Amino acid sequence: MSGIDLGNGVVGAILGVVFATLFQQWTQDIWFRVRRRSAGMVRSLTYREQQGPAWSTFSLGPLHTSALVVEGDGDRAIAPESVHVQVLTEDVELPAEMAGWRAEIEAEERRAEAAGERRPVWNGQRYAVESLEVTRTALDEQPEVHLRLRPTDYYTFLAAQQLDRRMTDGSTPRTRYLDAEQPLAAPAFLQCSFAVNIAVVTSDHLLAVSRRSSRVRLAPGMWNSSVNEGLARHIDSSGRNAPDVYAVARRGMREEMSLEPHEYTLDLLAFVLDVDKRHWSAHFYARLTDMTGDHLRSRMSRGVADRWEHETMDNVPFRSADVTRYLLRPDRIHRWAPLAPSLFHLALVHVHGRASVERAEAQAVRRL
Repeated sequence: MSGIDLGNGVVGAILGVVFATLFQQWTQDIWFRVRRRSAGMVRSLTYREQQGPAWSTFSLGPLHTSALVVEGDGDRAIAPESVHVQVLTEDVELPAEMAGWRAEIEAEERRAEAAGERRPVWNGQRYAVESLEVTRTALDEQPEVHLRLRPTDYYTFLAAQQLDRRMTDGSTPRTRYLDAEQPLAAPAFLQCSFAVNIAVVTSDHLLAVSRRSSRVRLAPGMWNSSVNEGLARHIDSSGRNAPDVYAVARRGMREEMSLEPHEYTLDLLAFVLDVDKRHWSAHFYARLTDMTGDHLRSRMSRGVADRWEHETMDNVPFRSADVTRYLLRPDRIHRWAPLAPSLFHLALVHVHGRASVERAEAQAVRRL
């Protein structure tokens, strides 16, 4: 190699280093902008306008439910003093044609009893939801929940559950009285159900999951919350006082698990609406202070007031990944009562934090 060639090589190397130093970032920026603009053009050509309601019901991967979380995210509990319940004096009144459906139900129950075929369905005193409104406190923006109820009974509830029954003009209660784009707007006579659903976790971190009895009228054989208890006028309204949702939850814990208030802590996480059947729920999380899963089963083996409502109880490790896999099991995913999956998710968030729970849920869904 001659001296001239060596000099040209050195000069070329120096110029290359200088060029790379001065223009590398610039060329990278240009390339990034070109790629981003090209991707944007492709998206604009392939994008189809999508419209939908601002609120959507709870879903987890392939698991889709009709549960709409109206208030509460699981992160912070709703204080007892923040829930205001008012009972209106006038009973729910069904439209004339639906009142005929109620009369059919009552007549059939009387006929079955007289014929000795079966015990009649008890026409218990219930509450219908007139409205549920949420405001925020001025200083700390804590929720203030205002629940307005009307008296009703179980036969009215059964008549109102026939949401897809054809009326004489061809419409149904669902098409005539409900608007899918306004899920909270519904007449009280279609909302004759308010219950508490509780996720119970033992002291050794096991979530209790119940399976409804095949003998119950609604959702027989479906997997559900640890405890489910409906508001009952003759039990939950002492004197002229309005019902207390925390007191209803404690009654459910006692009747379905034989647990007393000193044996657990109780947090109200959310108010949720099943938009398909118009069932309202107050979602609770209960943590047993000293009772393990084995001790709970032993306690329940010695007698439970409402044992007939549940036929199976599973214990699931109360970890995000374990609960998510359990929810998505092939033999479970299509057998959930509509409000249970949202309850278990909110309970996980309450204990483990939203970021951790959603990360574990996303991993479990990807591994399906």
